[in-house]
Amino acid sequence: MIVTSALRHAAAGSAAMLLVLSAPVAGAATPLRAPASAPALGPGSVSEPTPPARRFVDPARLDRSGTQVQPLAGAPAVPSVSALSWVVADAGTGEVLAARSAHRKLPPASTLKALFALTALPHHEADERHTVADEELTGIGEGSSLVGVKEGYTYRVSDLWNGVFLSSGNDAVHVLAAMSGGWESMARQMQEKARSLGARDTHVVSPDGYDAPGQVSSAYDLAVFGRAGIQDPEFTRYCSTAYADFPAGSWSYGIANTNRLLTGADGVGRYPGIIGIKNGYTSNAGNTLVAAARRGDRTLVVSVMNPQSGGGLAVYEEARSLLDWGFAAAGKVQPVGSLLPPKTPPAEGSDTRTVSVRGGAGAPAAAGTAAKHPAAAPEAAAAEAAGQGPSVALPLTLVASACAAAVALWAWRRRVPRL
Repeated sequence: MIVTSALRHAAAGSAAMLLVLSAPVAGAATPLRAPASAPALGPGSVSEPTPPARRFVDPARLDRSGTQVQPLAGAPAVPSVSALSWVVADAGTGEVLAARSAHRKLPPASTLKALFALTALPHHEADERHTVADEELTGIGEGSSLVGVKEGYTYRVSDLWNGVFLSSGNDAVHVLAAMSGGWESMARQMQEKARSLGARDTHVVSPDGYDAPGQVSSAYDLAVFGRAGIQDPEFTRYCSTAYADFPAGSWSYGIANTNRLLTGADGVGRYPGIIGIKNGYTSNAGNTLVAAARRGDRTLVVSVMNPQSGGGLAVYEEARSLLDWGFAAAGKVQPVGSLLPPKTPPAEGSDTRTVSVRGGAGAPAAAGTAAKHPAAAPEAAAAEAAGQGPSVALPLTLVASACAAAVALWAWRRRVPRL
């Protein structure tokens, strides 16, 4: 009788424990806290975070021929220039303020050296020294611009880069390319770099920009290269250098940057706030230029390809007028495109949405919360698995154990002979 009574008490106690532990407890589930910067909302409310404001830009607009601009009230008129293709863009935001035939594929001449520098600069430190071998100077195109690199002479890498940017020296490009994997390898590297920046019009054949069958770029791509370049302090230092000494064994001679907007040479006035970047000329490409200038807290980049009138210095004056217009048009035009590479679309099946949970006790946890708050992942997983209540696994285990003990005791009692 004592055993039977114990069995009854054990079963009753286990049942009571199951009822108590499985009942939902108000406030037992602790909601994830919202970030401190999140505005307070009503209890239990769930909201998507406010996305950043974006201005609509028609991505196909830059594919059109002719001048593309979206003026607002008070915007100055776009200057009339003769270049076959040009772009004016904000270097900070990447917004294209105006353009003409931005994606027209044309020979780039030495403006392609901007892409060469973006690609090759990381290969070597500025103070590294290199002795030039004869084979490194072979294959330079006839009529190329040269800085005067000589076989057997030892140069610092910084000297060679001055030769590239100031004198547009194809001999310096050949040596730096040889030091960085070779001529053909450098062309492939430059092609890959262009694609990584979102420049789709450029086809690299000769890394120095020398005319070659099939070698093309566009005003859009040159603006992309220029914008990327001036974000690198080393690139900016070279492209904005007006004068330097170039070594020649035991002596040196002065070289001047051929970008007249930077030096103010040949009757071209130096542009206020000019940064650089690179000019070029071949008989096939005509005159080309990618330039950047800063005024206050605003930096613009322009590219101009092959002016059709005004002589050999027209490329500088047309770039000047486009820069002047760009600064005057600040805040008075809608962008017609962007120099930023297109965003990679999310993988199929992935959910990139983020839901913030704010409010009092019992607010449901969002599925994306653990990803944004890794430290809260265990709490979130437990809350989801329990449906906002404590787990019933523990009481079930206790009940099963109590019942098993009672049955075993009852069976033992049956086997014991009565006195």
